[in-house]
Amino acid sequence: MNFILAIDQGTSGTKALVFDAGGQAIARGAAPLQTNYFGEGFVEQDPEAIYNNVIAAVSNCLNDLEINGYSKRQITAIGISNQRETFVLWDESGRPLHPAIVWQCKRSVKVCEALAQRGLSSTIAAKTGLVIDPYFSATKLIWLVENDPAIKEAVVSGKAFFGTIDTWLLYRLTNGKSYATDHTNASRTLFFNIHDLKWDAELLEAFGLNNLQLPEVKSSSAHFGASTINGLLPDPVAVTALIGDSHAAAFGEGCFDAGTAKATLGTGSSIIMNIGNKPVTSQNGMVTTICWSIPGRVDYALEGVIVTCGGTIEWLKNELGLFDDVKATTGMANTVSDNGGVYLVPAFSGLGSPHWEMNRKASITGMTFGTNKNHIVRAALESIPYQITDVISAMEKDTGIPLKQLMTNGGLTANEFVMQLLTDVLAKPVSRSSMPDVSALGASYMAGLQQGIFHNIATLKNLKSDKVVLEPSGESNNAMEWYRGWLQAINNKN
Repeated sequence: MNFILAIDQGTSGTKALVFDAGGQAIARGAAPLQTNYFGEGFVEQDPEAIYNNVIAAVSNCLNDLEINGYSKRQITAIGISNQRETFVLWDESGRPLHPAIVWQCKRSVKVCEALAQRGLSSTIAAKTGLVIDPYFSATKLIWLVENDPAIKEAVVSGKAFFGTIDTWLLYRLTNGKSYATDHTNASRTLFFNIHDLKWDAELLEAFGLNNLQLPEVKSSSAHFGASTINGLLPDPVAVTALIGDSHAAAFGEGCFDAGTAKATLGTGSSIIMNIGNKPVTSQNGMVTTICWSIPGRVDYALEGVIVTCGGTIEWLKNELGLFDDVKATTGMANTVSDNGGVYLVPAFSGLGSPHWEMNRKASITGMTFGTNKNHIVRAALESIPYQITDVISAMEKDTGIPLKQLMTNGGLTANEFVMQLLTDVLAKPVSRSSMPDVSALGASYMAGLQQGIFHNIATLKNLKSDKVVLEPSGESNNAMEWYRGWLQAINNKN
């Protein structure tokens, strides 16, 4: 039996899983990772700690594998998914030049303003599919060059090696023999051209980064080298997948065709919709990105970010004390026949896609003396499907591609009220996965395709799945009426 080791290196820690040829997880391990937060929105991690974190998680996983009666020698492929946009700079000897700057870091706000003032917004959007934002790697790298003379010297002299976390891990795991990335991670840097699939010389020049050393870019499923994972494996095993974690989740959920989409429902929500083999520039507040790629095929995607989903429910619990257990919210919402005209717009940290009103504040509207706490809880839960529908509608408008099916994962999918209302408002099937490690699953699919463990995408479609598919109920007409009320609340900015 051939197994796949999947490494999912995230912001808060690393998960390592071993999957069999049926796509089932047979061993797991994890290790937490420290993140350093300090002044003015700076967020960093230690590059060596990230590498050691991966080694620890894999060690725990391999111990679990052997406890379950399997052999490490059965592992024939390695796939890596990773936190996106976070990057490391290192020198010719492999020594990091600076702590890793994490995707959450806001140090480059003024850099972004300066780039916009130079009139680069439309050029960057046209070439990369992205917007000028601290979220993406380039702006924070520019900040480093402007503020650290040693790094400026290394970049100008061509002695600074850039890599997102997948590249850094690959470099370390292969003892410096492999220096590469994949299309998905490259597409999040702000200097990769998603049309010709190359690093963009014009943008690098505009950013003052034209002497920066950059990794070779390959398909997400490709041969990237081989590793023993710091001696944890008895023999070198091929690394056959690198892919950003949100893209891996989309692939693991089954976003194989245009019109399929995934939504991760957590504190916020990330929604990715496969739009096929051609990039489309959004006119409705989405970013365009590469969904995933295999040799001979690149699928593109639109991505939308919702700032607050589960965070709203936590606020009701912790700050208003409306319930003690989040699980109680389903019952509370169902004790009232509708929201009583109450709408909660959860702009606690502004509104993300497709509205992009980051200075907006949260509001509750439509209350009367007949309003009780169940109406407020229901309005909070309703805001989640409504926001997702806003994003999906914008994506459909941008592309002309109707949603076929939405695949969901994350903690909030356990809320039956949210899931049924989402299905009714979208009027499309919504599937719910109980697989908690869908990014690792996607990385294993990619690695297995390259290594021949999975013959093709059709094979993946036929693998046993734990998904539950929900269909629209008889409440669809009411749901659409309630959603129209939401649109009025969103457009009423007083």
